[in-house]
Amino acid sequence: MSRTARHMFELLEPICLVTYFADEINEEMAALGHRTYWDGYFASRAAPLGRVPAEVVHAAFYSFAEGEAARHIPSAWETIPPEVSLAAWQRASAAALRRILGDLASSPGLVRAADLTTKAAVSAPTAGRVMYAGMRTLEIPADPVTRLWHSATMLREHRGDGHVAALVSLGIGGTEAHIVSAIAMGIHPPESFGRVHHLPKKRLAEVMNGLRARGLVTADGHFTDLGRETRERLEALTDEVAAPPYEALPAAELDELIAELSPIAERLQAAGSR
Repeated sequence: MSRTARHMFELLEPICLVTYFADEINEEMAALGHRTYWDGYFASRAAPLGRVPAEVVHAAFYSFAEGEAARHIPSAWETIPPEVSLAAWQRASAAALRRILGDLASSPGLVRAADLTTKAAVSAPTAGRVMYAGMRTLEIPADPVTRLWHSATMLREHRGDGHVAALVSLGIGGTEAHIVSAIAMGIHPPESFGRVHHLPKKRLAEVMNGLRARGLVTADGHFTDLGRETRERLEALTDEVAAPPYEALPAAELDELIAELSPIAERLQAAGSR
């Protein structure tokens, strides 16, 4: 099922990415009163956890630099309740999907994809899956487009929880994870990656030196053989533990879901999820 989990990730990720790039989301968050993109992001994505301290959000999200969550939580919830931010996030994401998908948004295929994605999304154990468990407490939307986004996001959080577990098992810290991803994406120097480049140079140097000391990264910022093997092991572990939701679907339904999601993913990829 690991290959299935990887294929499903490739098909579902474009649905989730509209949340992070489409104008509708930025406009909704700004209209609520969030000062920055990241205020809206933290306020909305962390909302299913309840009003937890920043330390809990940092632990659950894992891959943000130290203190980053605390710049937004709980301040982003003080004037805008978390459930309000989450509702706007969902509403705007569905609106963006409808705009980009056009005729596909009202097709029978999308309805079927939403139904089958939801069946998978509510079928996995929640033990050890903090973000996924939080999403599971939310009501499943009735509208097919919103339900597809919601269930795809639920599966993304399930996979993300497993990815965090894989990172921890391999001894890769949150900031280190961004450097590893940057190298894998061919970004050079990896410290220039947009998710970490704003950090103090001293902190980035510490992260790079730590990866070099472990034999994962070369002096000029590329993977060593061990680093490449570690990255491959990380991805394989992530795929392996992301498989349980899809075990709930018989082979025929899984094939049907893949067939229905394929044109949706293609349309979103062609548009750049914007």
